[in-house]
Amino acid sequence: MPLKPRPFLNQQYDTLCSHARFGWGVLREKGPGKVTFWFIALVIGICAGFAALFFRKGINALQAFLYGTEDVQRLHSYIGSLDWYWVVLIPTIGGLTVGLILHNFTRDARARSVGDVILGAALHEGRVETRAGIASALASLITLSTGGSSGREGPVVHLAGVIATLVSRRINASGITGRDLLGCAVAAAVSASFNAPIAGALFALEIVLRHFAVHAFAPIVIASAAGTVINRLEFGGLTEFVLPTVGDMSFYAELPAFLLLGLTCGVVAVFLMRGIFWAEDIGNFIQARSKLPRYLRPAVAGAILGVIALWFPHIIGVGYETTTRALSGDMILHEAVVFAVLKIIAVSITLGGRMGGGVFSPSLMLGALTGLAFGLIATGVFPTMSGATSLYALAGMGAVAAAVLGAPISTTLIVFELTGDWQTGLAVMVAVSMSTALASRLVDRSFFLTQMERRGIHLAAGPQAYLLGMFMVGRIMRRPDDLRAANEETCWDLIGEGTYIDGTATLEAAMPIFEQTGAAFIPVVTLKPESPPELLGALFHVDALKAYNRALAETAAEEHS
Repeated sequence: MPLKPRPFLNQQYDTLCSHARFGWGVLREKGPGKVTFWFIALVIGICAGFAALFFRKGINALQAFLYGTEDVQRLHSYIGSLDWYWVVLIPTIGGLTVGLILHNFTRDARARSVGDVILGAALHEGRVETRAGIASALASLITLSTGGSSGREGPVVHLAGVIATLVSRRINASGITGRDLLGCAVAAAVSASFNAPIAGALFALEIVLRHFAVHAFAPIVIASAAGTVINRLEFGGLTEFVLPTVGDMSFYAELPAFLLLGLTCGVVAVFLMRGIFWAEDIGNFIQARSKLPRYLRPAVAGAILGVIALWFPHIIGVGYETTTRALSGDMILHEAVVFAVLKIIAVSITLGGRMGGGVFSPSLMLGALTGLAFGLIATGVFPTMSGATSLYALAGMGAVAAAVLGAPISTTLIVFELTGDWQTGLAVMVAVSMSTALASRLVDRSFFLTQMERRGIHLAAGPQAYLLGMFMVGRIMRRPDDLRAANEETCWDLIGEGTYIDGTATLEAAMPIFEQTGAAFIPVVTLKPESPPELLGALFHVDALKAYNRALAETAAEEHS
């Protein structure tokens, strides 16, 4: 007699068939779209990788031509043999050229960088300025080639953002898709710049997108891998820095020293960030008082850098030669301290003078110098309990960079991939965690988010703060011809009391008015000089809350998808 299937087995069989049908439906409906998107991510990764490669080689070629040396990796050593007037003249002319480019192709004569890419991801559906972005990349290339003391990662990241923006416009990408494509471009650019595929992907997620959503992970990794392949086809699998053998760390005895090093690096990172902002404010003040044309501001900064370089040529350019010396322990304490102080001054002059460039490479150099100086003191005081000074330099390099970028995860991995040393992970992680924790409390979480805060954009506070700035009052208000429009007579009464808002304002300005007045709606007007206000409509509190809540829900859904 045949056995009848048990009810439990029947239920399991039906469940399995149902899941199989559902899976096949998803694969059939969404599979081709996913594959197409991944292909677009690959293409963007290749384009961004080549952009980073050409930017790097362009700096080397122009630097070699202007300074007359074939080995740009040892430029600092070579500059000492040049006549003094060339050392001053090259960065001055470079600054003037940068000033003219930014004056003619940007609205504010300011080079775009990573902060603007973060802003594009948060508020502009993954888009950045294309015309100003291309001009900024060219200006930054000239800055780094002629003596500016900044890094190449900022311009490269924004240039990659330009590529992603052009593709997003071409395919009319939505906000989520546009941000994912931007993340792909950034990951590829960072990977191609530093031969760091893991860190490139995490840099895009942690710093630019500022979330780790699963839907963005696969395309970003694909683009990051593409950028790395392009770098290795040109430069091979070599790391940026070659470390000497650092030896073992006496973990329990030496670990407190790395905690203290992290705190020290956090303070140094804050000095660097505050120095840049202070130089920016001083430059704005001098420019306003002296009526200096804005295209001459980078030239003045270049001339100052040239004068400093007469005695301290290590401030010129990205600074990898000095960083390598610090990681190798090839400096005395006095040199490390003086070079670190002068690097902060030089970077502040470069960026405060609006010459362009990034902050990551300078923070690596400053961190290596700080770590070396700390290590020389620590090993001198406790010679029997301390490891090699190069280990302190490595940990310091990661600690300062992580504090400046506000990205402990990706920065730690970048340091490992730049050096190829994965054996000293505990020391680096301890220093990075302490420096980031300290610095994030003294600034608005990072250099880039503090930049935005200084412009009145509250990205550091999270979506609940900055999303209000996305909505223009004129797009949400009810016009007079709307069936649910506000009473016109009541609107004019409120205007007479001084309760109204301009149509070009955002909800960020409107919500405090609702809170102060308790009104159900606010009249929206057009304000013209020497003319009475013209009534455009009314912004209702309920409509503003609906738009805000919808934006919050969409942001949460994207970050958890």
